Amino acid sequence: MINITLKDGSSKEYAGAMAIIDIAKDISEGLARAACAGEVNGEVVDLRTIVNKDCSLNILTFESDLNGKKAYWHTTSHIMAQAIKRLYPEIKLAIGPSIDNGFYYDFDTDKPFTPEMLEAIEAEIKKVIKEDIAIERFELPKNEALELMKDEPYKVELINDLPEGETISFYKQGEFTDLCAGPHLMSTGKVKAVKLLSSSGAYWRGDEKNKMLQRIYGISFPKASQLDEYVNMIEEAKKRDHRKLGKELDLFFFDETAPGMAYWMPKGFTLMNTLINFWRKEHQKRGYQEFSGPQLNSSVLWKTSGHWDHYKEDMFVLTDADGNEQALKPMNCPNSIKIYQTKLRSYKDLPLRFNDVDVIHRNEKSGQLNGLFRVRMFRQDDSHNYVTEEQIGSEIKDIVEIADKMYKMFGLEYKLSLSTRPDDFMGEIETWNKAESDLKKVLSDITGGEDNFAINEGDGAFYGPKIDITMKDCLGREWQMGTVQLDFQLPQRFNLSYIDKDGNKKTPIMIHRAIFGSFDRFIGIITEHFAGAFPTWLAPVQVRILPIADAHKEYASKLKEQLEDEGLRVELDDRQEKIGYKIREAQLQKIPYMLIIGEKEVEANAVGVRSRKDGDIGQMQTADFISKIKEEEKTFAR
Repeated sequence: MINITLKDGSSKEYAGAMAIIDIAKDISEGLARAACAGEVNGEVVDLRTIVNKDCSLNILTFESDLNGKKAYWHTTSHIMAQAIKRLYPEIKLAIGPSIDNGFYYDFDTDKPFTPEMLEAIEAEIKKVIKEDIAIERFELPKNEALELMKDEPYKVELINDLPEGETISFYKQGEFTDLCAGPHLMSTGKVKAVKLLSSSGAYWRGDEKNKMLQRIYGISFPKASQLDEYVNMIEEAKKRDHRKLGKELDLFFFDETAPGMAYWMPKGFTLMNTLINFWRKEHQKRGYQEFSGPQLNSSVLWKTSGHWDHYKEDMFVLTDADGNEQALKPMNCPNSIKIYQTKLRSYKDLPLRFNDVDVIHRNEKSGQLNGLFRVRMFRQDDSHNYVTEEQIGSEIKDIVEIADKMYKMFGLEYKLSLSTRPDDFMGEIETWNKAESDLKKVLSDITGGEDNFAINEGDGAFYGPKIDITMKDCLGREWQMGTVQLDFQLPQRFNLSYIDKDGNKKTPIMIHRAIFGSFDRFIGIITEHFAGAFPTWLAPVQVRILPIADAHKEYASKLKEQLEDEGLRVELDDRQEKIGYKIREAQLQKIPYMLIIGEKEVEANAVGVRSRKDGDIGQMQTADFISKIKEEEKTFAR
């Protein structure tokens, strides 16, 4: 007998081996129709996989799990490739994976895909779906695999790169066969609604030295209504694009002379500093101590930390005048350690929390750069907390409390997940197991049980497991933001110690943590979240004063000084333009408040208040208006 434990804790017994799809049918026909993939003992597998021994099994659907969605989207990428080979048989296939929001496929073709070509491809995709072609999986030895793919040079290269003895699997749907590890749906007809979104150039294997291929991005859903909702979201996202708004609102821009590095305009840098000051105050309340370290460190430091062996390709490395190798710091951890090492530490000093907002650099590939979301230079909201083993739970709970407060300040939902040991890990298995066990317990306590957080197998940092914080914005998009990483390795590599209450020397545990991830990226996210209409407390310009005529400019100028003395961020628009034009411009700049100054306001020593959100509010005494703004700042009103 084979015993299958399902996700809800119930179990099923079978007399012999069963395919996952047949187990799904036995549970319910509805589940079988919705099934996209299976998860056996934590490993995502094909629905065709035969279960022949006791195990835990989770049937993944499009609605229930990202891995279910990815199987759905991966299948759609193959359908698209089949459609393209039907229309353009001379085009060569590269790779077509699923991504977190859909899929893409790279093709070798002499000319880019035009909108007309995408339209034709989409029509052919619908034909392939309508044919409801069964999808079959099969395996071949290397020599036969190479023979099968002999007319597809990129597939041949991939096969040749596989280690000896590696399973080489293929998926076949009608006349189309592709090299693929899977998983895939059972037939092409399982895909219902498809939209090709865009095309662009992409280097083979992401290497600029390789040939430029043509990539097509797409999305698919089980229901047409879901696709409609997604398309509407995309259109709204275009309006909110932070790169577009960054230019329009004079916040930041990018230039080809510094790829992946933002130029922050005065208004944008004001926004940055406002966010940093908010972050700084919250951490000062909780005993964090801010420091700053060098931008450039010797390779000796990075070799000791392990970054030289595990992260060097992502670092900017150079040689100094004496011939010594240096690297721009890609993170702040080793410099924090240097601060820790400046004196002998006692158990009474712990937890010890060092935070910083230094600029860091990472050598991201040019094809991966994406506005503020993926850059080469950014300010990380970093902290490294040194604790005893007994303090791990309480310290992480405190960090999550900080994150909770900060995210809610912006109206952002979030969820927690655990990322475990990667293949390229450092240290002993036993240490990793203990660290992962500690984090699971903490997450269980915080969320109310292990069923309330996801586990991302193999996605931890090379030096320790981590808690990842994923946020959801107003468009329903999810963003990987904060992280809490437990590290037993670096304290040992740097021989860190503290004296315990019995006078013995012990090694502290290091917690790496960031709440926003980086200030730059977070600004990109909230710019889109608020569509550039930042709340009053955060807005680079909180108030714009608009005198109606020259006669009112003197009063307006004195008012500006008064408001600035109160710490408000103010602009004066004293141009000889009509008041309606000035109001429209201020509205386009998404300034929270406009103060209209005319004869009545001068005589009454007052201000005419217009709100970005509520329109005309009417005349107010200046002191009352200041109190209104102060209250919005105090409560972080949105």
